[in-house]
Amino acid sequence: MSDRTLDVYLNAVLVGKLIQNDKGSLSFTYTAEFLHQATTGISISMPPKTEAFSGIEVKAFFSGLLPDEIAKQKIARYLGFSEKNTFALLQAIGGECAGALSVYPEGQLPPRHSDKDIEVLDDAKLRDILALLKRHPLLAGEDKMRLSLAGTQDKLAVDFEKGKVALIKNGAPTTHILKPVIDRITDSVHNELFCMRLAEKIGIVVPKAMIHFVGDIPCYIVERYDRKKNTEGSILRIHQEDFCQALGILPEIKYEREGGPSLAKCLEVIMAHSAKPAADQLRFLDLTIFNYFIGNADAHGKNFSLLYTGSKPELAPAYDLLSTAVYPDLSEKMAMKLGGKYKPDDVFLRHWQRIVPDTEMAKKNIEKQLRNMAENTLDQAVALRQTFRQDGLTSPVIDDICALIKTRSKRIAQ
Repeated sequence: MSDRTLDVYLNAVLVGKLIQNDKGSLSFTYTAEFLHQATTGISISMPPKTEAFSGIEVKAFFSGLLPDEIAKQKIARYLGFSEKNTFALLQAIGGECAGALSVYPEGQLPPRHSDKDIEVLDDAKLRDILALLKRHPLLAGEDKMRLSLAGTQDKLAVDFEKGKVALIKNGAPTTHILKPVIDRITDSVHNELFCMRLAEKIGIVVPKAMIHFVGDIPCYIVERYDRKKNTEGSILRIHQEDFCQALGILPEIKYEREGGPSLAKCLEVIMAHSAKPAADQLRFLDLTIFNYFIGNADAHGKNFSLLYTGSKPELAPAYDLLSTAVYPDLSEKMAMKLGGKYKPDDVFLRHWQRIVPDTEMAKKNIEKQLRNMAENTLDQAVALRQTFRQDGLTSPVIDDICALIKTRSKRIAQ
């Protein structure tokens, strides 16, 4: 078997070649044309250079464009590929990925997009698609659907305008992510919307999110922060990468206890590569504290990203904020250790102080940051719950989140 090649595009620019050799190993090489004008590469783990990249950083980055775990297994089985064959899966579904990358067979140009690529869905059709997602994640293999999104949860990249959901085909850019209720996770849609809105209330940058009902079925819809409309109304892709990709860590070991990123490693990446290192480190710490208060134990390395809006990246808006601690069947262990501890009940002020520099000023600052957010988060959560009730969005899960925030806020106050 000879080498196989995929063309990798950053928006409309051919940036490089992804090659699979006859033994199945991957390599990536930037094009000379891209290197001539490049200020940054497609990943911190693969900076611009003429030599080919091979090994773990290539597999980690390109595997990171694919769905995780069960979703990837289902797609691979349906398409007739091995779930470990990153190359074949990207060739099949890599037309519309997270960020600005798209992948096509060598020599095949990205298609021109037209109104024919947009299919507006009525409720009956959308119900059918929601049922189909359980068997065919991301609608892989369906007519002209080439979508790839990271994560384990059922989801779909769509267009959402004037209350209407539309499928986008042929690798055209989408504007929103739609998530149905997670199986065996009660009111996950209400949970995520509440946590995202609460984050916004306390000053954390998040994309706009909402609940869209398909009949009586609630779906969570969130704007893609890696997409924007230009003045002509066209959708532009913005490049991004998650922290596993930036650190060259395989997505299947995204949890720190398995070898995934730690808080310290994430802060190091921000300090070394962010366009606003000090501000982004504070934002990252705010988000870490917030995840502790809401009980989001699933804040792993793939749930933090860098967004490339200029020559250097910035910390991306927060996403996938869900209180996992309110579900007894889910693990209480946090995805990343706080001061050496995985269990929230084992974390005290001294453990928070271990994640900042060992100076009196840094320790006092993190203590102040904790106390301010404890008070603010609890006040805003109570007020937001009342707003949700007025809007008819009630759920016992929201009450459980507020109770959890109250308990952890008191712990910090003491």
